[in-house]
Amino acid sequence: MTDFTDMLQGYRRFRETGWAQQRGRWDELSEGQSPRVMVIACSDSRVDPAQIFDTSPGEIFVVRNVAALVPPFETNPGHHGVSAALEFAVQVLNVGEIVVMGHGKCGGCKAALSQELKDAPPGEGGFIANWIDMLDGARDNVIARFGEDRGRDAHRAMEQEGVKVSLANLRTFPCVRSKERKGELKLVGAFFAISDGQLHLLDEQTGDFHTAEQDA
Repeated sequence: MTDFTDMLQGYRRFRETGWAQQRGRWDELSEGQSPRVMVIACSDSRVDPAQIFDTSPGEIFVVRNVAALVPPFETNPGHHGVSAALEFAVQVLNVGEIVVMGHGKCGGCKAALSQELKDAPPGEGGFIANWIDMLDGARDNVIARFGEDRGRDAHRAMEQEGVKVSLANLRTFPCVRSKERKGELKLVGAFFAISDGQLHLLDEQTGDFHTAEQDA
């Protein structure tokens, strides 16, 4: 298993190769960033958007959290990390696309479906439970389809429903709604299956996910 000492070795390799070989790019980035795409993904260590999409530094603006969730727009006081990042991406960086990427084997979605953390106190699962309660409506949809079945298909349905929840919540933000209506911003739903490395894209008209064409 990798520990921080191993990571420092990786940093030294980066300095000798990745940074040195792209010195011109890093010089550009030192003056600012202009990514065209924002990716909202899960914190899960197995689903790094930069690796999945094979991007270079400065190409994507990434926010990661448990289950790749976007909370709905609200104006009450508090620390709204995802909302702040979204506001920065849309209003300051002027990204043209926002991709919400869920994934297979998602622990947050699994907990939302099982409700195993329900009523847990903060510090013992309560923070997670409060966060994933955004998926309660999605859970109802899955239960309506699968009943008490907690097999692979039910879990995948939950993971994909989570993507739809975040897309719906994105559209509660006035800046997102306005720019999407004007054609200045596009929202994309995606799902990465860890088991086979396949990326699936959401067709919002049908509500179905289909495998992304590899030669697209």
